[in-house]
Amino acid sequence: MEHTDNILVVDDDHGIRTGVVDYLRKNGLRATGAGDGREMMAALEASSFDLVVLDIMMPGDDGLVLCRNLRSGKHRALPVLLLTARDDETDRIIGLEMGADDYVVKPFSPRELLARIKAVIRRTRMLPPNLRITETSDIISFGQWRLDTTARHLLDDEGTVVSLSGAEFRLLRVLLDHPQRVLSRDQLLNLTQGRDAELFDRSIDLMISRLRQRLRDDAKEPAYIKTVRSEGYVFSMPVTLHGNVP
Repeated sequence: MEHTDNILVVDDDHGIRTGVVDYLRKNGLRATGAGDGREMMAALEASSFDLVVLDIMMPGDDGLVLCRNLRSGKHRALPVLLLTARDDETDRIIGLEMGADDYVVKPFSPRELLARIKAVIRRTRMLPPNLRITETSDIISFGQWRLDTTARHLLDDEGTVVSLSGAEFRLLRVLLDHPQRVLSRDQLLNLTQGRDAELFDRSIDLMISRLRQRLRDDAKEPAYIKTVRSEGYVFSMPVTLHGNVP
């Protein structure tokens, strides 16, 4: 049986929530609505979803808090598309730094939202099945380093903390999820930058350079991230997972 994508729409505005759910269903998707974080988590426990549409401006835990919670739990690999009522660059940047895959500014056309949903899901599935994330872990160790995926920082063998930006964390996490696999620049861009990837076609090289600096990795003879000429990059160090989230 052909898979039909299942979308969870989280918005405290009943009219917007039901309108989006109805539109998605009319356009061939499955969709479920949730009015707050509690309903969102109940829905995630009850069913399997392909993407969460998450409103930022909600009472109680807002969309940014909920996005952060998703990224630190067992649903961390689930794509998230944020809705924001303000054309506020700060909200967008914070959302992307917290791990959101894309955003749409209210008021939006349902057609644009549908296109964004499909684009995010397509990017998520762009890797072959054997390269997709299948495990989650609290701590990932490699070489002299440990990555704390909850605190989102690095620890060296002496326990020194090295902070990572959101973009650096996402890039490192993608590389660690697929060790000894060559990933093209397009794959890395789409997995780490989402909608703006096409605007920064060479930015992945800058991100790799910054990440090598964090890892104290010699760019001329790297031990961790190696360049594969005309193909992309490969994380060459063995990776060990610890403390899987139940």
